[in-house]
Amino acid sequence: MFKIQKLDLLISIYIFCIAVSELMGGKTFHILNIGSYPLNASVALFVVPVIFSINDIITEVFGAERMRSIIRSGLAVIVLILLFSLLAVSLPPSLRFMTKETTYDIIFGLTARISAASLTAFAIADFLDVLLFVKIRESLGEKALWFRNNTSNFISQLVDSTVFIFLAFYAFDKGFGDNIGFLVSLIIPYWLLKSFMSVIETPFVYLGVNWLKTDKK
Repeated sequence: MFKIQKLDLLISIYIFCIAVSELMGGKTFHILNIGSYPLNASVALFVVPVIFSINDIITEVFGAERMRSIIRSGLAVIVLILLFSLLAVSLPPSLRFMTKETTYDIIFGLTARISAASLTAFAIADFLDVLLFVKIRESLGEKALWFRNNTSNFISQLVDSTVFIFLAFYAFDKGFGDNIGFLVSLIIPYWLLKSFMSVIETPFVYLGVNWLKTDKK
């Protein structure tokens, strides 16, 4: 009775990861110090590699055009979150909510900026990921899925990290030098950790492709 099509479930997880990165991705956390150099990352680190892995799984089984359609749907989700965040913070609070309004506006006002940054980075990096994956597949055929998956992910996630972090976390009240130091401290570990997680997730990409193919038959 309770049956979910595998592709539908995978798309749901994909949209979940997008929503989580939009709503909670504004928080950064400290990882470690290398000498006096701090390494930081956004909490979205834990879901962004999943997005790119799902890109490759669906592209491998259903083709690039199907994945591009899903990416466009993901972009629509980001736009809707952005627009609703703007609406929510602009509405006057009730008397009962008045004491919480400032905190609410800070959190979801930040979400609006995060959403705008993510929309730009997501649009560039996700379409790039699919393009690279397909181009490498045209050269290698269906073999070396691990290479196609990780190569496309490494490049597209570097673009995603750089664009997103610059747009989301550049502080206009600080100098350019201060910003660059902080942003690079986010970009480098964020990209390296996402790349590492991409490698870790490689067996799951193989499992995901085989699992999804059973619904296509």
